[in-house]
Amino acid sequence: NVTENMSLYKEEIFGPVVSIKTFKTEEEALALANDSRVGLASYFYSENISQCFRVAKKLETGMVGINEGIISAAEAAFGGIKESGLGREGSSHGLDEYTNIKYMCFGNL
Repeated sequence: NVTENMSLYKEEIFGPVVSIKTFKTEEEALALANDSRVGLASYFYSENISQCFRVAKKLETGMVGINEGIISAAEAAFGGIKESGLGREGSSHGLDEYTNIKYMCFGNL
């Protein structure tokens, strides 16, 4: 009986808690999932590989677990979007915050 006006529905909860909301279509599920100020991680299950790619691309989170509940790994970029943060930790992408890229174009030396 979770409703959209409950804190449990909208807040980013770090703990062994899950809110469950039913839906009828993929589009409705995506609208419900993306209707949030935060976007650290999302998870879903599917046997349809086309649906896996389609839904994962449309989810507004920094990480997506597809048929997997444990998605953190040292070689994976960890981080979210929206109010869940900017940048990434871990992997080679974790160094991006400490790197400045400079483009230099020389002509006719």
